[in-house]
Amino acid sequence: MSLTSALNTAQSIFNNTGTQSSVVSNNISNAGNKDYVRRQAMLTTSLNGSQVVKIDRAQEDALLRQYLKSSSQDSAQQTLLSGLEDLKSIMGGNDYETSPSTYLGVFQQKLQAFRTSPGSTVAAQGAITAAQDVANSLNNASQSVQDVRAGADKQIATAVDTLNTLLSQFEKANNAVKTATATGADPSSALDEREKTLKQISQIVGVSATTRDNNDMVLSTPDGTILFETIPRKVTFQAQDVYNASITGNSVYVDGVALPRGSGSTTTAQGSLQSLLQVRDEIAPNFQKQLDEIARGLVSLFKEQNTAGPPAYVPGLFTWSGGTVDTGGTAIAGMASTISVSSRVITSQGGDPMRLRDGGVNVNGVVNNPTGLSGYTTDLDRLYTALGSDIDFDPAAGPAVGFDATTGIDSNVSIMEYATNSLGWLEQYRSNATTAAENTSAALSRSDEAYSNETGVNLDEELTLLLDIEQSYKAATKILNAVDEMLKSLLDIAS
Repeated sequence: MSLTSALNTAQSIFNNTGTQSSVVSNNISNAGNKDYVRRQAMLTTSLNGSQVVKIDRAQEDALLRQYLKSSSQDSAQQTLLSGLEDLKSIMGGNDYETSPSTYLGVFQQKLQAFRTSPGSTVAAQGAITAAQDVANSLNNASQSVQDVRAGADKQIATAVDTLNTLLSQFEKANNAVKTATATGADPSSALDEREKTLKQISQIVGVSATTRDNNDMVLSTPDGTILFETIPRKVTFQAQDVYNASITGNSVYVDGVALPRGSGSTTTAQGSLQSLLQVRDEIAPNFQKQLDEIARGLVSLFKEQNTAGPPAYVPGLFTWSGGTVDTGGTAIAGMASTISVSSRVITSQGGDPMRLRDGGVNVNGVVNNPTGLSGYTTDLDRLYTALGSDIDFDPAAGPAVGFDATTGIDSNVSIMEYATNSLGWLEQYRSNATTAAENTSAALSRSDEAYSNETGVNLDEELTLLLDIEQSYKAATKILNAVDEMLKSLLDIAS
């Protein structure tokens, strides 16, 4: 080997170790950055020695696709569970102490006490107060359900705005990647930024990524709707300011195509948007229907025969804004929000609670105990029995977990059992969703770990590589020292 060759070799080693040291240092400084993908200086050898030909990024497309899918599924499942927890809190938490079912149980007990002492004004007042509690619980629950829907609607609007912003950021990162690739520059930083944005997008909506020539990327939803191709597609949504049982929420459109909502306790949704749509448009409305059916059942059970005209019925103890009695077995939207106890039995409003015993609660209702016999219990017995008798409810109220999806919860039961089943429906849905959320969280954790193991920075490996680089540097210095000694010897001979 000539001295010139030796010098060139040493220079090559110094150049290589300098680049390698810079790459390793950058890796170490980003060890805690989950959005950073490890780099490695790739060497090749030739007649002129080794040299760094490129900075390679530890890209793992298959693991990234799995991570994105797990991220979308977990985000959807956690969002669904959060919505179900909100609905559960309406009922008072774990013991459901503020649920209509709880107050119905108390009302049944108070009605039984009134049957036992039909001449007691105190017992009569106790039954009326319990009836008011039932009506108030239905009013409050109905309003809270609509608040949950309104809250989900606001979250949808926020998520859509965030998604549009992320798609714009993705466009900038994607253009930077294409430019760097086309010019032969290192696209690693731009790729990191694009991947970071892609992960954030996957939490809002399910996304499939396809890479084309020049590292260009196309994004689409799982059903094939384009989210990004050269430019971002517009995601649109019109929020609602107020919700009630009669209002249907607006759809989310991706490039003009409506985004479908998720379904089931182990939701089919991918990303938070579809789960928010599921809470707003399926779960909360079904629960609202159940509340409306409880209200309709109460009005029907406590109806009174009309005193005028052909045989007909009018609301008795329980009435509502519609002022009619519906026995058709179909939910009336929003009935639970307006149900109330007739003022004609409320003492503070000038009423007489004894009308519950005698009949004629409604001004047009038949009075069955016109002489006010204190021992009269016929109507109280009938009403108490009616609370435990099977009646027809709307079969469409609440199809979900554990029940036939075409019939919902049992539709021919007593109102007491129906109210209990309604809580069971919600609790079973929530319980199954909790189990599914634990599974998706574990799956995301495994996907994240697998991806990080392949693309993240391992400090032990980087420090070991630094030691190897140090040895290469030492070898180069030895070569340089040897050449220096040889040149000195030549100069000494020449002199």
